[in-house]
Formats: sequence, structure tokens, C-alpha cells
Amino acid sequence: MNSISVRALLVRGMIAGVIAGALALAVAYFLGESQVDAAIAIEEAHSHAAHGGGGGGEEEELVSRTMQATGGLATALLVFGVAVGGIAALVYAYALGRIGNFGPRATAALIAGAALLTVYVVPFLKYPANPPAVGNPDTIGKRTTLFFLMVALSLLLAVAAVIIGKRLAPALGNWNATIAAAAGFILAIGLAYAFLPSFDEVGEDFPASLLWKFRLSTLAVQATFWAGFGLIFGYLTERLLVSGNGADARRVATPVG
Repeated sequence: MNSISVRALLVRGMIAGVIAGALALAVAYFLGESQVDAAIAIEEAHSHAAHGGGGGGEEEELVSRTMQATGGLATALLVFGVAVGGIAALVYAYALGRIGNFGPRATAALIAGAALLTVYVVPFLKYPANPPAVGNPDTIGKRTTLFFLMVALSLLLAVAAVIIGKRLAPALGNWNATIAAAAGFILAIGLAYAFLPSFDEVGEDFPASLLWKFRLSTLAVQATFWAGFGLIFGYLTERLLVSGNGADARRVATPVG
């Protein structure tokens, strides 16, 4: 693999990540922040009631809510976009030509879809995001650890499913091998769901509709990011690899070993 070509993909991945992060930022701000504000209002009402209706017990905010919803959110999503875009570009450089007879855009779409599924959707179904006022502060460390454990398991099982599918393909055919590998992945994830601990820490007085809207908005942010990344990165890589930008680009499209 030529280092110049990998660098070209890496740069395009980070560019696509920044643009996709900006798209996700728009969704998070216009769709998700209203849900966060509503949850914070409930949390403050509970705190107010716990102090007997008085104003005591309130702590001064180190970072204002306005800054959190604008500058903080933008920084988080754009940095996330650059970092994840670069990682996805490196995965793309390895996967192109190795996972089937797919063109640059189709490979980018497959990687983006697989990333959305394994990095977010699978862990989300076991440990969904919670808004403020939901969740026991004493278990936040354990919940965070288990969420990232679920991410790691999902990624490892997805890689294993791809390897097994390729090994089974000569004997079963591509279609049957893909079904078998996907079934194995679903079974393994189901066992992880069954054996890993669950948390039900939603208060009875917290509106179910608000919780549902919040979780849908977080899913929408991730779906927007990965859909945007797949489309933009696919376009950029196709220009690099198909438009005849030199021998270096052609070497990326041809796997070694």
C-alpha cells in the first residue's frame, strides 16, 4: 500500500468527517437540544422540590447552558468527525478490494453503514442514551464501561463475521455465507445482551414521550453523521481513484497480499 495514497485517503476521510460532523451538528441543535432543555427543566424542578422549594442547593454553572448547546456541542461533533473520519479512511484503505467487487462509493457506503450498526446501533439497543434527570449518578461509571464494552464486542464480532463469511463463501456461495455469518453475529450479540447487566433507572414521573424523543434524536444525529460521511467520502474517493489521479491512486484500489 503506497503511503502517499493512504495519506490522500486519510485527508479525504477527515474532510468528509468534518462536513458530516457539521450536518450532525445541525440535527443535534435543532432536533435534540429542545429535548435536553426539557429534561434539564425536570431535573431542576426535582432539585427545587428536594430543597423544600427554596433557592438553596443550586450550584453555579462552570459552563453556561448556552455555551454547552452551541460552542461545546460544535467542538465535540467536529472533533469527533475529524477523528472518526480519519479512522474510517484507514479502514477503507484496507477494505477496498478485499470485501467484494465493490466500487469506491459502494465501499464507502458499506463501511459507513457497518460503522453505524456496530459502533452505535448495537450498543444503543442494550444501553440507550439517557437525558438529564434519568439515571443513577452512582452507576454512571459502570454504565459507561459497559457501553464501551458493548462497542468493543460489536466491532470484534462484526470483524469475525466478515472473516467467517469469506471462509464459508467457497463452500456455500456468497449469499448463503453472508446469511450464515449475519446469523452468527446476531446470535452472539443476543447472548451478550442476555448476559450483560441491564439498567432500568427511569423515574416513574419522567415523561415517556420525552425519553423516546431524546433517544430518537441521538439516533438521528448518528445516522446523519454516518450517512453524510458515506456519501461525501464516497464522492471524494471516487474522484481520487477513478478519475485517473496517477499510479498511486491505482495502487490503493489493488489490495496487496
